[in-house]
Amino acid sequence: MSHNHDDFDGWHKPSELNNADIDDLERQLIEGVSLSSGYSKADVSKAASAERDYVVSFEQLDSDVQGALGLYAEAAQDMATAGLELSLGRHFACADYCNQVAEKAAQAVSLVRFGHRTTYDHDLRALGTQVGAPEKVLQDLEQLTPFHPEAFYMDTPPEIADEVINAKQANEYMTYARNILRWTRTIVLSA
Repeated sequence: MSHNHDDFDGWHKPSELNNADIDDLERQLIEGVSLSSGYSKADVSKAASAERDYVVSFEQLDSDVQGALGLYAEAAQDMATAGLELSLGRHFACADYCNQVAEKAAQAVSLVRFGHRTTYDHDLRALGTQVGAPEKVLQDLEQLTPFHPEAFYMDTPPEIADEVINAKQANEYMTYARNILRWTRTIVLSA
């Protein structure tokens, strides 16, 4: 992995090394480094301070890219399952999976941006707001909020759930979920 020179870690591209740098590096490799090797206390203090700043700035990133990729993959799988449920005529199951796609996608963004999942109360629009979703995505999240099973079954008995949602509606819910997944993809895969 090549590094550009920066104030924190001191790495250089090979083309940026001059002969004095190479000679100094060879001397340090052969003789080792000590505090009496020509560096003042101010130089050592400055280097230590820069290292502390680097560690703090790295810790502030707080990103869980691996977790985000895994959650994004689950959301993509749920999207495929939603399509299968639609083709089988199980419209509520399709809507439920679309709701899960939306939640997992938004939480994947949370993992990238904050390093942890965001706490929320099944209001997908509120979750989207917390993770910085644009207005169009917030609207799509809002459309899918009612299909969390806990909320949906409060007003609808499970035995008639598929009759309450028709194929056209389920197809619309899939469109919302796809839009949310596309938005998430650009964030998670570029992290």
